[in-house]
Amino acid sequence: MEIKKTPKADLEGKKSTWMLIGYVIVLAFMFVAFEWTQRDYKIDTSQAVTDAVFEEEMIPITEQEEKVAPPPPEAPSIAETLEIVDDKADVEETNIASSEETGQKVEVKYVPVAVEEEAPEEQTIFEVVEQMPEFPNGGMAGLMQYLSKNIKYPTIAQENGTQGRVTVQFVVNKDGSIVDAKVLRGVDPYLDKEAIRVISSMPKWKPGMQRGKPVRVKYTVPVMFRLQ
Repeated sequence: MEIKKTPKADLEGKKSTWMLIGYVIVLAFMFVAFEWTQRDYKIDTSQAVTDAVFEEEMIPITEQEEKVAPPPPEAPSIAETLEIVDDKADVEETNIASSEETGQKVEVKYVPVAVEEEAPEEQTIFEVVEQMPEFPNGGMAGLMQYLSKNIKYPTIAQENGTQGRVTVQFVVNKDGSIVDAKVLRGVDPYLDKEAIRVISSMPKWKPGMQRGKPVRVKYTVPVMFRLQ
């Protein structure tokens, strides 16, 4: 036998309708819950703690008076005392007599003034004098011979093939000694050093003469370095 359902008994058709009704009811409860306020309660703030007001104590500002130093005491003034001499008092008078009244001759003594003559400076160095300094053994020829015998050719200069003329200037003192030797025109540091050594080791010369007195004189000598 077939089971027939009536359209009123079919609940599937009304399922969506009842779901919408449930949503409306839930939203209504939520709206009422949010809008609900407690307007009947009143808060009594009469017994609340009031803000404490603190009064700051004003301390007066005191300024110290500047003490002014007292002025220094004035120096006691010295009273000038004038001695009054009586007119009747005896006062010795001094009489200055001239030579005409006394008849005595006046002697005038002449005191010579000592004039110090400035001595010529001993450190003066001449370049040209009446008699030029001279090498003690043979003059200029003896000097060239002395240099050729005493020069030691530097090994480094020999290996490099360095040669040339070194011009040396020196001072002949009053006693003939040789000082202040220096290179005016050099060739090589090793050759220059050797030239200074040979010139400084020379024996004493005959000093230069000016007005019959020995003086200091500058002298220049060329030193030749040649490789054989």
